[in-house]
Amino acid sequence: MSSDTQTILVVDDEEIVLASIDSFLKLETEYNVITFTSPNDAFNYVKSNEVDLVISDYLMPEMDGISFLAKVREIKPEIPRIILTGYADKENAIKAINEVGLFQYIEKPWDNSDLMIIIRNGLDKQKLMKKLQEKITEINNAYGDLDSLHREIVKTFV
Repeated sequence: MSSDTQTILVVDDEEIVLASIDSFLKLETEYNVITFTSPNDAFNYVKSNEVDLVISDYLMPEMDGISFLAKVREIKPEIPRIILTGYADKENAIKAINEVGLFQYIEKPWDNSDLMIIIRNGLDKQKLMKKLQEKITEINNAYGDLDSLHREIVKTFV
């Protein structure tokens, strides 16, 4: 695994769902896949580790996926968040897209090629947002340097 390998965290209370997504992504990609059955454990992981994308089930006994993703958004808003939902939960998941700033929702059972496209798009978005933030920081630093230079010139000649 190279240092630029992207990490995807998946949370679902069903082991079979985790195993299915984990196996598929490990076979088809170079992503580092981390799985949890507990949203609280997953949240603790996110707090102290680099994560590039989070996928969460909607209905879980410990905490629903929307609440979990809202907590992730509070501490790391730049991470794209995806919800996995059964057909019956679809309406609530769609409402939550705006509420919690979800990147996307995926219906169970999912199509692996759709899942892959959504993950790639989420990771691309995250990478572009990182680059944008780096450029904004560079511009702010350059502005600070110019401002300092301007003050020195004014002091010298006024």
